[in-house]
Amino acid sequence: MPDYQHHWKDGTPVHLPLGKIVCIGRNYAEHARELNNPVPDEPLLFIKPATSAVHITRPLDFPRNQGAVHFETELAVLIGRPLTNASASDAEAAILGYGLALDLTLRDVQSRLKEKGQPWERAKAFDGACPLSPFVCIDRLRRDHLTFTLDINRERQQTGDTRDMLNPIVPLIAHMSTQFTLMPGDVVLTGTPKGVGPLESGQILSLELEDALFVETTVL
Repeated sequence: MPDYQHHWKDGTPVHLPLGKIVCIGRNYAEHARELNNPVPDEPLLFIKPATSAVHITRPLDFPRNQGAVHFETELAVLIGRPLTNASASDAEAAILGYGLALDLTLRDVQSRLKEKGQPWERAKAFDGACPLSPFVCIDRLRRDHLTFTLDINRERQQTGDTRDMLNPIVPLIAHMSTQFTLMPGDVVLTGTPKGVGPLESGQILSLELEDALFVETTVL
């Protein structure tokens, strides 16, 4: 939405504009299988516009008249340098920070679009479709792999481990840059693990990234 602004975990603004959110579908094989989708043989990319971004700590609101809305918890990467046809080393150097995101999806709408062979934007790009957490500086998360979780009403719903990605973070960003120039402030969503499902009013969602970030939100 227009008032969204990137922030660091301590509340300090990140002085970069959000231009676009570049996403990958089916980057975890078990998630592809849970929705009876084939595992793609190349990255399945799509874009959410800046107007889809909202602060994750605000109560989640979304269209109520278009069928089920599913949550998909994802590791988010904040880009800090321009990237075009980037090498792996350039892509890695461009990572400014990590956060968490919900790729909210109008699942019934998406299913109809897929049946017709049409793009997914109507299901993925609506206002509020990308709640984003604050970001943690890369210097605090230089690790071989990262894990993240989603609990709903205090029960574990999703667990993600970057070792399970079909397209790991750095090669994924490099590949994305061959298709779209990535700019400082852009966000890359890296796919969701298995365990997705519908949102319901009153749910409490708790998201955690390693021991570095914890955020909580509710569903209106």
